[in-house]
Amino acid sequence: MIGISEIEAVAGRIAGHVVRTPTVDSPGLSELLGAPVTAKLELLQRTGSFKVRGAVAKLLSLGAAERAAGVVAVSGGNHGIALAVMAAALDVKATVVMPRSAPARAVEIAEAAGASVRLTDDMDGAFALMTRLQQEGLTMVHPFDDPVVIAGQGTVGLEFAADAGELTDVLVSIGGGGLIAGVAAALRARRPGVRMWGVETEGAQAMSEALAAGGPLPVALSSIVSTLSAPSVSQLTYDHVSALVTEVLVVPDREAVQGSLDLADHAKVWAEPAAGCLLPAARQVLERVGDGARLGLVVCGGNVTTGDLFAWSRRFGLR
Repeated sequence: MIGISEIEAVAGRIAGHVVRTPTVDSPGLSELLGAPVTAKLELLQRTGSFKVRGAVAKLLSLGAAERAAGVVAVSGGNHGIALAVMAAALDVKATVVMPRSAPARAVEIAEAAGASVRLTDDMDGAFALMTRLQQEGLTMVHPFDDPVVIAGQGTVGLEFAADAGELTDVLVSIGGGGLIAGVAAALRARRPGVRMWGVETEGAQAMSEALAAGGPLPVALSSIVSTLSAPSVSQLTYDHVSALVTEVLVVPDREAVQGSLDLADHAKVWAEPAAGCLLPAARQVLERVGDGARLGLVVCGGNVTTGDLFAWSRRFGLR
């Protein structure tokens, strides 16, 4: 299990490379949901998502031989962008493997940063190719199955705990589980009474299925939300979630897209559906816990184009 001392140590190492993103009360979301809402705006992070924290933490931990070999990562979008940008800043050669379903903009940004981008037919193939490239000598920077990466993501929770007012319930999106593992470790250490809730989209339910089965297992992926689409969680992230998280909630893609539209309308932020899914999940939390809840939302990323979001809105008949 990742401890608070490890997260604090990583926070010191990465401080010069990342943004301390704003933590703000949101009157618009509070009115929409009927309860006080505080948002951690990680979509304003360097590279547009929290992923840069774990990526740079891992890069800074590498020895000279590992850096010289070059690094490889698999990504549905945001981890690849983060690794490409931070590897370039630290003069490390990077290869990013993405499924063809990854946002075209993510591929463009990674390539523009100087990374070699390899595309596969699906996420399972992307993970398999990353493993082969690691066996050929590249240094793997896993998106979630790494204690250093999780500690890096945990710095989000460290800042949230320091900067937010009173909170009873904090919601965090789950792909492979690195973000919620780190945030839960930090918040539960700093604010032991806070309830942690994970959120997934239907068709990207690796953590909820793992919890039901008693451990990680491969899952079928069909969600449009590529940035949450891990083919399996890891034992490491599973252990953290099973110990520290109250429940993992699952919402339909349509509601996640509506959540992105609601974030734009009511919070005045442009967020991807991986963050939009927090709003329908927040309504479920409020139904469960009743009056007196004070919600915290980790708005994890904003790397979605207007074209993508409008196309999904038309697909689902949203306005």
